[in-house]
Amino acid sequence: MVPATAPDALVLAIDAGNSKTDVALVGADGSVLGTARGGGFRPPAVGIAAAVDALERTVRRAARAAGLGSGALPYAVQVAACLANADLPVEERQLREALHGRGWGGTTEVVNDTFAVLRSGVDEPRGVAVVCGTGINCVGLLPDGRTARFAALGRLSGDWGGGAELAEEALWCAARAADGRGGPTALATALPAHFGLPDMGALIEALHLGRVPRARRREIPPLLFATAAAGDPAARALVRRQAEEIVALAVVALSRLGLLGEEVPVVLGGSVLAARHPLLLDRITAALAARAPRAVPRVVTEPPVLGAALLGLDRMGAGPEAAARLRAHFAPADAPADGTGDDLGDDLADAPADGRVDDLTDGPADGPGDGNAAGRPLLR
Repeated sequence: MVPATAPDALVLAIDAGNSKTDVALVGADGSVLGTARGGGFRPPAVGIAAAVDALERTVRRAARAAGLGSGALPYAVQVAACLANADLPVEERQLREALHGRGWGGTTEVVNDTFAVLRSGVDEPRGVAVVCGTGINCVGLLPDGRTARFAALGRLSGDWGGGAELAEEALWCAARAADGRGGPTALATALPAHFGLPDMGALIEALHLGRVPRARRREIPPLLFATAAAGDPAARALVRRQAEEIVALAVVALSRLGLLGEEVPVVLGGSVLAARHPLLLDRITAALAARAPRAVPRVVTEPPVLGAALLGLDRMGAGPEAAARLRAHFAPADAPADGTGDDLGDDLADAPADGRVDDLTDGPADGPGDGNAAGRPLLR
């Protein structure tokens, strides 16, 4: 229900990941009225009430930036929230009720944060996105609201990949190479050397006893990609498998939505993909060309909060001029003219050569999730 006295902001856009939250208040013409950034959104760790309390502090700062007092509710006509840990229908419902109860908007919609990545990378609500950060997830969307989605709860739901999984696999290969159960790999020397330790036995002990904190495992995927780029067969096999998993998700989502034979963007996001490792991206491009020849893979460059805001504008029937104004606000300085990311058919010569991964904390340890099957409308 739209409030009787409509606020200046049409959409309160929220992109809440595990490590950070971005909030933007957006006018009906697509202008950005106020923004704020806060910490991660982790209901499984702290509970829904505490997580939403923390989110509210960020929302209030965005409201103040837009010239609104903390009591000037509602802040917007609609809340469009793309949230990490909204993995199952019941979780979406619980979080929608919790957010709507704060009175931030006349209506409130909650979806998984992977949809924000997708919408930020396409110029209409049509396409597929695969996010590979700490974990892995994929969604698809059509203009009529139909979606393709995966449970994305880690191995429990059949997933493989993401930075956390790659780190575990690299350690597994290195450990077996070191003790003789597995084939040789340069990872067996590269990993302990990175942590200043003499061998894999010492690294295993240090990880087990906590002398090397678990959080430092995020440093392993860059070493894996660098080792693969140097030609190590075991490391290359892991990169190849990651590419195959990404393509499998994209192809299934395209098929569910009837897009397999159409020209359609496949948006690639998350820290592993954003690092633009040539070996990984080349493999993805080749595999997609074989299985979905008309798909156009793109590495997204815009922040996901843009996607959350665009979803809100879609729902409210805003026109293309509003979307263009909003996109222009968030466009990186070196973004392509259409603002939808870099096609992977472009030259990849400027990709990082060191296998760098920026941040492996953007998703839950078992992968960003979303538990709905295909067919349920995204924003009703």
